[in-house]
Amino acid sequence: MKQNSSLFRKKTVEQILKDANSGEHGGLAKILGVRDLVSLGIAAIVGAGIFSTIGLASFNGGPAVSLLFVFTAIACVFTALSYAQFASTVPVSGSAYTYAYVAFGELFAWIIGWALILEYAVSNMVVAISWSEYFVSMLKGFGITLPGWLTINQETASEAFAKMQSLGVAELSAYERFAANAYETAPRIGDFAIMLNLPAGIVTLLITALVYIGIRESRTASNIMVVLKIGVVLLVIIAGAFYVKPENWTPFAPNGAKGVLSGVAAVFFAFIGFDSISTTAEECKNPQRDMPKAMIYCLIICTVLYVLITLVLTGMVNYTELKVSDPLAFVFQQNGLDFMAGVISVSSVIAITSALLVYQLGQPRIWMTMSRDGLLWKRFSKIHPKYQTPSFATIVTGFVVGIPALFFKMDFFVDLTSVGTFFAFILVCAGVLYLDHKGISAQSKFRVPYLNGKYLVGILLVVAIIGLSIYGQEVVADWAALSAAEIIEHKLLTIIFWITWAVLSVMSFKYNFSILPVAGILTNLYLMTELGSSNWLIFAIWLAIGLVIYFSYGYKRSKLAQ
Repeated sequence: MKQNSSLFRKKTVEQILKDANSGEHGGLAKILGVRDLVSLGIAAIVGAGIFSTIGLASFNGGPAVSLLFVFTAIACVFTALSYAQFASTVPVSGSAYTYAYVAFGELFAWIIGWALILEYAVSNMVVAISWSEYFVSMLKGFGITLPGWLTINQETASEAFAKMQSLGVAELSAYERFAANAYETAPRIGDFAIMLNLPAGIVTLLITALVYIGIRESRTASNIMVVLKIGVVLLVIIAGAFYVKPENWTPFAPNGAKGVLSGVAAVFFAFIGFDSISTTAEECKNPQRDMPKAMIYCLIICTVLYVLITLVLTGMVNYTELKVSDPLAFVFQQNGLDFMAGVISVSSVIAITSALLVYQLGQPRIWMTMSRDGLLWKRFSKIHPKYQTPSFATIVTGFVVGIPALFFKMDFFVDLTSVGTFFAFILVCAGVLYLDHKGISAQSKFRVPYLNGKYLVGILLVVAIIGLSIYGQEVVADWAALSAAEIIEHKLLTIIFWITWAVLSVMSFKYNFSILPVAGILTNLYLMTELGSSNWLIFAIWLAIGLVIYFSYGYKRSKLAQ
């Protein structure tokens, strides 16, 4: 019994604050204010999502994807409020990992920390690959063409080459023709084509060096790039508005709700980043006051920009043309504004760099915090005596992100990023319910507004079931056509969603839970049901590897075990 309970041993807020200030070479430099945090948040959020994945989401869902941005933003607001309460209660690095340690105990803390490592690493791989595409496009605008085999991964190129052989060149898009040509012209060792995305690897190396040197330098670089980035987005919205053709907004949802929701991973990826602010809590001058403000400001600013830019993109060209990696530049090219497309390509390179910077800041600080607790090797918590950054963890992050970015394709990573993030968000929302229930929130300078969900959670569940039975006949028919094995394979998460809602209805009635964290859990869980099962399999394998490391190293060496 003792061994079992030790898996859920918890740290007090006082313990965490003490550990943060007693690390090797002291703590981190406290220099960030509200403006810096908002800048870092926007740097992370307005990144590869708006400059690349927004095109794919619009292609699948049409103009109605703008509503999906609003729905996803609402889910993020519930989560951001929960993050803000935790950041106010536990103002140290570590993000959801640290919060889980306080609320649920060590095993859950390890699981969420391991999931966050995946989130930040995979996010940065996507951002680095997207940066490379814009960078190569920008160089072409200046008349510089890099060899194709140095700018693309082998899987994408070989698939394009195989498609060309089976269907012919005429059936390939311009990008597929480029990829097939790169595969044909690549140097070979025997039958193996040597191909790598060199720009993605180099930019990761340079950003890692900047993050290693210090938070002050990173902050300055981020602030400059964010001003430029917001300027570009506003330029697209204002200039593009003059070329909007209202007929392009009809039909508004050409593929129905299913088409809109198929863009969940891409749209949600566009919002991932606001939680990265919480990893810098220890370098914040007044985290209890500034963290909550920064998170809410970021989400409001970015949601307005996203909705406007989606409406402009789908208004300038038909949604069926937006399946491209650089949609912002593309829509201006289609309208004969090559100069504007060039400005956007150059600016996009700088804008996406800022997102890369923030993620590369976040991951080493999670490793550092886990190492302080004894769950990872001691070297991860080493603070550089001169630069006051987690030096070893930063270098490892560079390798973990840079090497896969050299060789893998972006599509694979986008969905996988969302799996880890949804998982973290749900635990943070659930953690706030625990803090409130145990009275720990009493010391927080910011708390999620309390709205009693005693009856409301259950009433909304009944309304949802009635609504589904009346208006969801198509959904019910889909389920009826599936065998039991197919339901388990494809609909298990949906079943878990409804069971969770029922359980939360009972617990809300019993414990007077606040409706906002409950809404955060349910909206994130619903969005999770829209992701593919293959992503969950990979995520489960990742968690299994993490548990092996925990039980072979962290469980015995945890500071709470000493």
